Amino acid sequence: MNVADKVIKSAFESDEVFQKTLSTVIKEDLNLTAVDFAKKASIPPSTLYKILSGNRDPNIKTLRQIVKTIREIKESNSGDFIAVIAARSVLDNIVETKKKIGGKLVTIREYSATSMEEAIISAVNAERDGAKALVCAPIVGPTVEKILNIPVTTIAPKNSLIDAIERAIKKME
Repeated sequence: MNVADKVIKSAFESDEVFQKTLSTVIKEDLNLTAVDFAKKASIPPSTLYKILSGNRDPNIKTLRQIVKTIREIKESNSGDFIAVIAARSVLDNIVETKKKIGGKLVTIREYSATSMEEAIISAVNAERDGAKALVCAPIVGPTVEKILNIPVTTIAPKNSLIDAIERAIKKME
């Protein structure tokens, strides 16, 4: 269950559960202060504080705005990402977790694998996690291409990991 759904569900349980859930989502899941969240949600900070402290119940318009903002923040945080499946020694060479290529900011998410079976499982998991493309070793590339619905590129010898990621971005378009 995603965090926005948790907040909605908690609103139907009780006021106390809603307050606790909303507070936890803002602080832990979104890594924001109440003031920062209120600004993003276009809600007066005093209103949010009253809701969080139990001194006020949110009206339906405010509740919709809270849920909408949580979804927007989570979607912008998840964004497009490219999965890279490789041995830990290769993944340790990745210094950037975000790369701007062709005007697009893309997140690089690592999936460590030490065997062909682990690489195939990681590829399926990456697609389930929402990967927009996959970069992997040439030995596993043809197999995962047959089972995935996202573009797959392979790592060629030497410093070609970034080249493979750039090819994956081009295939995404």
